Amino acid sequence: MNFAWLKQILPRGLYGRAALILVLPVVTIQLVVSVVFIQRHFERVTRQMTESMLREVVLVIDRADGAPNLTAAEAQLAELALPLGLSLALPAPEPVPVADRRPLADLTGIVVIDTLRAGLPQLRAIDLSDGARVSLWQETRWGMLRIGFSRAWVSASNPHQLLVLMAVVSVLMTVIAYLFLRNQLRPIHRMARAAEAFGKGQVVPYHPSGAVEVRAAGLAFLEMRARIERQIEQRTLMLSGISHDLRTPLTRLRLGLSMLPEDPEIRDEVAAMERDVAEMGKLVDAFLSFAREEATAGEAERRDLCRFVSAVVEDARRAGQPVVLEECPGRAVTLTFRPDALRRALENLIGNAVRYGGRAEVSVQLLAKTVRIVVEDDGPGIPPERREEALRPFTRLDPSRNQDKGQGVGLGLAIAADILRSHGGILRLGESARLGGLSAEMVLPL
Repeated sequence: MNFAWLKQILPRGLYGRAALILVLPVVTIQLVVSVVFIQRHFERVTRQMTESMLREVVLVIDRADGAPNLTAAEAQLAELALPLGLSLALPAPEPVPVADRRPLADLTGIVVIDTLRAGLPQLRAIDLSDGARVSLWQETRWGMLRIGFSRAWVSASNPHQLLVLMAVVSVLMTVIAYLFLRNQLRPIHRMARAAEAFGKGQVVPYHPSGAVEVRAAGLAFLEMRARIERQIEQRTLMLSGISHDLRTPLTRLRLGLSMLPEDPEIRDEVAAMERDVAEMGKLVDAFLSFAREEATAGEAERRDLCRFVSAVVEDARRAGQPVVLEECPGRAVTLTFRPDALRRALENLIGNAVRYGGRAEVSVQLLAKTVRIVVEDDGPGIPPERREEALRPFTRLDPSRNQDKGQGVGLGLAIAADILRSHGGILRLGESARLGGLSAEMVLPL
């Protein structure tokens, strides 16, 4: 049996699911007790009390039917009314009800009526509309007899008190359990916020607390975060040394090539070697820039994303790049991000768009839980089967891209994707429906 529909109505959060686990048994117990105990218990008690009262009613009716005349019957009833506590009237005053009367909420009244009718075949009507009294109209030898007595004699008094007590105690225990549950779930939320912030490149203070299992998970998270930070620091230090070791011989090569005598016979070879050295330096600089995570450096700030994107596009236009801001929400979109890192990611995408296409368009689209910065161009685009490959470092899709405007080192998209991941977002590549080229979407969470 498929229970996929059940997942759609169940709470998604930990608080909601824990509350459901807590409340559902309490509600079930209340229903079981209400149906099995209260209903059956009070029905049985009501039936027993009504049967006891029925014996007195039968005694009164027998005395009235056994009298020789109406006057003797009235005398007999007068003798019984006071000791039995009954209200008796023979003959009964008009009008006589034609049917039984009972409030809809009076569930025990059903048992009272059924029991009285089962013991009194000549019973004309029963009136339970007055919650404090029971009135019967019974046919006798001398006419219609009305019998009245207290409703408390045939029904258990205040049966709702048990329900009220159960509800109050259940609510109280649920509140107490919720407070304890919240104290246990709070450390999990703190750890989740710390992990989410670390995934965005932020380190927030976190101290493990709560149950033993939660503390163990928190300590494991802190150890993992410390290992990652040490690895990043060690890699940065190592690459700083590599930078010095690689750039020094490259500098000597450039200097040696520049000091070679002007010889027409080797001029072309020297020029080719200079291009190779320049290309090697370019590759080394790009690699170190990517590996050192310069793109993700800087402190996070809370800014208006539309104004930020507009400023980046305007700077690109002043630099001579054919790019325009096509769309932006009418209201402010305030977001926490690292401006330098996000600027580099957006500049990389704009640079790729104008390098491989004739023009680029940038738009900011606000969705329910995310915001998208879309960069579109009119270039050849990237085939769907190679888009994932294009996000890898040092990947050049030469056959599918326009090489007339120069070629990069294959790091623009990789750096942008890395920056988006450090912000908790993602970089998606697709086809531009408006321009026909590549569509690069920077998706950021709100």
